[in-house]
Amino acid sequence: MKINGLRWWVIALIALATIINYIDRQALSVLWPDIVEDLFPDESALERKQIYANISIVFVFAYAFGQAIFGKIFDWIGTRIGFVLSIGVWSLATVLHAFAQGFLSFAIFRAILGVAEAGNWPGAAKGNAEWFPTKERALAQGIFNSGAAIGGIIAIPAIAMMTIYFSWQLIFIVVGSLGFLWLVPWLVLVKAPPGSHQWITDEEKQYILTGQRMVSSDDAADCENEYNLSTKELLSKKQSWGVIIASAAIDPIWWLFVFWIPIYLNEVYGMDVKSIGLYGWVPYVGAMLGAWFGGLLAQNRIKAGWNTDKTRKLVITLGCVIMLPALLAMANPGSAITAVLIMAVILFGFQTAIGNVQTLPSDLLGKKSVGTLSGFSGMAAKLGAVGLTSLVPMLTADGNYTPAFIIGASLAIIAAAAVWLLIPKIEPIKQ
Repeated sequence: MKINGLRWWVIALIALATIINYIDRQALSVLWPDIVEDLFPDESALERKQIYANISIVFVFAYAFGQAIFGKIFDWIGTRIGFVLSIGVWSLATVLHAFAQGFLSFAIFRAILGVAEAGNWPGAAKGNAEWFPTKERALAQGIFNSGAAIGGIIAIPAIAMMTIYFSWQLIFIVVGSLGFLWLVPWLVLVKAPPGSHQWITDEEKQYILTGQRMVSSDDAADCENEYNLSTKELLSKKQSWGVIIASAAIDPIWWLFVFWIPIYLNEVYGMDVKSIGLYGWVPYVGAMLGAWFGGLLAQNRIKAGWNTDKTRKLVITLGCVIMLPALLAMANPGSAITAVLIMAVILFGFQTAIGNVQTLPSDLLGKKSVGTLSGFSGMAAKLGAVGLTSLVPMLTADGNYTPAFIIGASLAIIAAAAVWLLIPKIEPIKQ
C-alpha cells in the first residue's frame, strides 16, 4: 500500500496532537473562576491570582526542563515512540487534575503535565526535519503551530459550554481522554522514518531526502554530509545561542496571553466563565492565521529564489514588527471586543515569527542534533515565560496590565536582534 503525500498526514497528526495539547493546558485557566469558588472560597482576589500564578509557574518550570529532557529522548528513541511517551503521560496527568484537592495536588499534576507536554515541541521539530525538505519546513511548522491556535479557539468556548452540563472534575477527565484516542492513528500511520517507510511513494521519498540536502540553488556549494554536534560543541556556537536567546525572548509573549486571557477578561471586564467563552477564543483566530501566513510567506520567498537566511530573517522580523505597536496599544484598549481584537493582532505577529524561529535548529544542524538544540531553546523559552508569569501578579496588583504589555514589547525587539546579531547567516553549521 502506498499513500500519496504521506508527509502531510504525518504533520497533520502532529498538529492534531498540538490541538489536544492546548485543550488540556487551557482547561485550568478557563475553569479557574469555578475552581477557586470550590477549593479556595475564603481567599482574597489577589491571593487567588497568586495561587493561580504559582500553579502556572510550576507548570512552566516543569515544561522548561521537559523540553530539554524530551529533546534528548526524541534524539535517542525516535519520533514515533517519543510521541507515544509524551502524549500518553500528559493525557494521564490531565485526567489526574480531576482529583486535585488544593494547591499542592494541582501543582504536582501540573508538573507532570508540563514535563510530558513539553515533548510535543522538540518532537515536532524532529518530525519536521525528518519528513520535510528544507523549503517546506516553515510551512510544515506553521501547520503544526496552528494546532496551538486551533486548540485555543476550540478549548475556551468548548470548556465554557461543558461547564453548563458537567463539573470541572469531569471536564478534566473528558479532555484528558482525547490524547489516548490520538495514539491509535499515530501508531498505525507512523511506522518508520520516510527513508524506510513501506507506505511512502518512491517519488515522495526522493523529494524529501534530496530536499533535505539541498537548501536552495544559492546554497548548492554547501551540500555535504550533515554535521551533528555534541552538546558541548552545540553550546559553543553563537548560532545556537541566537536560537536560544530569540526563543527565550519571544516565547513569554505567547504565554502571557495563554495563561492570562481568561483571568484578564474576568478581572478587567468582570466576565464569568460563560462570558469568557464568548470572547476568549478570538485572539487564537489571529494566532491560527499568523501560523499559516508565516509558513506560506517563507515557502513563497524560497520558491522565488531567496535563500534560507534572507527568508527566515524577513519573516521573523516582520512578526516582531507586527507585535510591537499592538502590545503598546493594549495599555488602553477600551472595550472588551477591542481588547481581544488587539490580542488577535499580537498573536498573529507572534505565530508569523515563531514558526520560523522554531525551524532554525533544522536549518543549522543535522537531524541527530536538531532535537537537542530544539530542547535547549524550548527550555530557555519556558524559563523566560516563568520570569514574566511570576511578575504578572505584582505588576497587575492594581488591575492595570500595562507594565506586562510594555515588557512584552521589549521582548519582541530582543528576539529579532538575537537572530540578526548572533546568526550572521542561517545555513548548516560546518565542521
